[in-house]
Amino acid sequence: MNETPCSPRVLIVTPEITYLPDRMGGLASFYTAKAGGLADVSAALISALFEQGADVHVAIPDYRSIFSDGVAPVLKKEFTKIQRKMPGDRIHLAEDRAFYYMNRVYSYYGQENIKLALAFQREVINNIVPHVQPDLIHCNDWMTGLIPAMARQLGIPCLFTIHNVHTVKTTLAYIEDRGIDAASFWQNLYFVHMADSYEGSRDNNPVDFLTSGIFAAHFVNVVSPTFLKEIVEGGHHFIESPIRREIINKYEAECAAGILNAPDPSFNPLSDKDLHKNYGPQNYVSGKKENKRFLQHTLGLIQDERAPIFFWPSRLDPIQKGCQLLADIFYKLISNYWDQNLQVIFVANGDYQMVFRDIVNFHGFHDRVAICDFSNELEHLAYAASDFILMPSSFEPCGLPQMIAPIYGALPVAHDTGGIHDTLVHLDVDQDTGNGFLFNTFDSNGLFWAIEQAMNFYNLPQTIKTRQIKRIMKESASTFTHANTARQYIELYEKMLQRPLIVQDAAKSGNGTFTEETE
Repeated sequence: MNETPCSPRVLIVTPEITYLPDRMGGLASFYTAKAGGLADVSAALISALFEQGADVHVAIPDYRSIFSDGVAPVLKKEFTKIQRKMPGDRIHLAEDRAFYYMNRVYSYYGQENIKLALAFQREVINNIVPHVQPDLIHCNDWMTGLIPAMARQLGIPCLFTIHNVHTVKTTLAYIEDRGIDAASFWQNLYFVHMADSYEGSRDNNPVDFLTSGIFAAHFVNVVSPTFLKEIVEGGHHFIESPIRREIINKYEAECAAGILNAPDPSFNPLSDKDLHKNYGPQNYVSGKKENKRFLQHTLGLIQDERAPIFFWPSRLDPIQKGCQLLADIFYKLISNYWDQNLQVIFVANGDYQMVFRDIVNFHGFHDRVAICDFSNELEHLAYAASDFILMPSSFEPCGLPQMIAPIYGALPVAHDTGGIHDTLVHLDVDQDTGNGFLFNTFDSNGLFWAIEQAMNFYNLPQTIKTRQIKRIMKESASTFTHANTARQYIELYEKMLQRPLIVQDAAKSGNGTFTEETE
């Protein structure tokens, strides 16, 4: 009798299940993976893979306090969502007192985070992997960086996803003191100095967690194809040389890829509960006007539905996000379009918030500029009310605002780099192509030129604008989806396994297109 072949079993190992948006600053600013990347895509990828019929399991820390007490309601909500979709025997909680009483995913102290990472990986290596017996392991970021070395020793194909290029280092002695028997796979780890022997490296030669994950994994991926190319070509000097060197090695061996993240499905103007009025491509003109008037009234701005609104959705960080470029031209921007009542809305924390407050106070721009601390509700409303968003990032591993904004009919004005390059095309009205306004030279003149292009579009006849924005909203909603992201991961898994991931037919998840029941 012929037996039905089983689908390969995939174990996804992730320290996060949801995310703190990068607009919140603070810890989210440091862990840029968490800024709309690692945790969000982990939750969505697991759900999408399961919905498409994959034999997927997930290993996560047992954040008992968060899950049961609701200290972090967003995290609890996303975890509950996965629990409803997946049988309990597919969710494997790494149990350790280190996690039980935490009210956040990470500690504020670096050494404490190393302890958490080792506690998590100890449970995965010692208990979860032997129990699940996966055919493939998918690890995420430095918190899982030792597991690929174990997987290579056992001959289990391992994918290592880099959401954030941050790493930590500690010794083998400390790793083993926390309960991980690294003696069996120490040769698959990456040490700060050349490791000639186990004994000679154990006490004084630190292990680099992120570089170890890249070095030992069978395949690696980053969160956009262009960001991968930029790393390989020597861009981004903030990336430590061992990390860059190992990524280049994987790339040259054809074992590296770039897969974009996707926005949370809650970013949908048709169903978004934070909007004053919901809308879709067919009625976006009236919907945006109502949201614009409501937001202007709420924030004390000039109430003018014809006023162009530019929205700043990212943390005010001059190292990455390019807010200093906007500060350089801020007075010129407001004064050049004074008669049109051009307005700028910030929903973001960060070091440069005070810089913009000083400019507003000095020039009396209070009814044209609103500077607000991050708020999830206000962020959603600002996407719906604005005509453009500003993303002059100096680098962008993936980015999410440039994908979210076009779904709401707000066109990005952005620097052509990293994930922005992979998701935006400069708008060409005559050819009916593009979804934003890009500048190549990272300086304030480049940003101002792109804003001028956006304003030229804004001042076109409404019929021309309507045709373009309808097209962009529909295209964006169908393109920037977790289903598309999951399909790319499935293809990568299958390449590594050299066989289909899903043997039996399964219902496919939705494609993310608008369903305009109300229109």
